[in-house]
Amino acid sequence: TGYLAQHKLFDQVPALRRDVAVPDYVTIDPSTTPVVLNAWLGPKGTVSPLHTDPRHNFLAQVVGSKLVRLYHPRDSQSLYPCPPPHTNSSRIMDPCEPVDYNEYPDFADVEGFEAVLGPGEMLYIPPRFWHYVRAEEQSFSVSFWWGDAHPEDSGESK
Repeated sequence: TGYLAQHKLFDQVPALRRDVAVPDYVTIDPSTTPVVLNAWLGPKGTVSPLHTDPRHNFLAQVVGSKLVRLYHPRDSQSLYPCPPPHTNSSRIMDPCEPVDYNEYPDFADVEGFEAVLGPGEMLYIPPRFWHYVRAEEQSFSVSFWWGDAHPEDSGESK
């Protein structure tokens, strides 16, 4: 099974881009880096493992549904980031499955926030917030990244 993840589909097929309305909010400050649109298309069970991004993000669900789990940046060390240069990814691949607390003891004290996005719904994911995303059924999503990357971030994103 394939997963079209973080794909520049709208650059490849400009006619599709005309069908996507960029929320006004993301273009308030014209001095920031341009808005980046990404397409996410895949079958049930496709996953974006636990990671952070350095920019603001609206995740818009177009078709199907996705479970999204968020964690605050203050809990970063308890989420076991990978070593440099991949510190925006966690060694805990799936926080929704039982986690081995012998291997990741600090994760037991972390509180996450969870939502299921359905068609027509959108979620704001702040910069540096950890997030895990799983398709609950065949789905299509569009993400809007905007704003400048935070200087304390490595600049690498997933």
